[in-house]
Amino acid sequence: MKAFLMNAMQTKATIVIYYLDRHGKITQRYIRVLQLTEDHVLAFCFYRKKVRTFKLENMLSADKIRKRTGA
Repeated sequence: MKAFLMNAMQTKATIVIYYLDRHGKITQRYIRVLQLTEDHVLAFCFYRKKVRTFKLENMLSADKIRKRTGA
């Protein structure tokens, strides 16, 4: 996952993550990675409209944003 996050940071891509928050709820967030450390991701969160810190251990998955197709 770190390689994917590093690539997203370098390309300034917006990605979607599924994250376990501090209350144990799974949340979906659209983020732009600003900095990657050993155990945290500093990112702009489009949901909160703020720079937030996410723990890598709480990230369940991360993926590119898929564009909708069809009618």
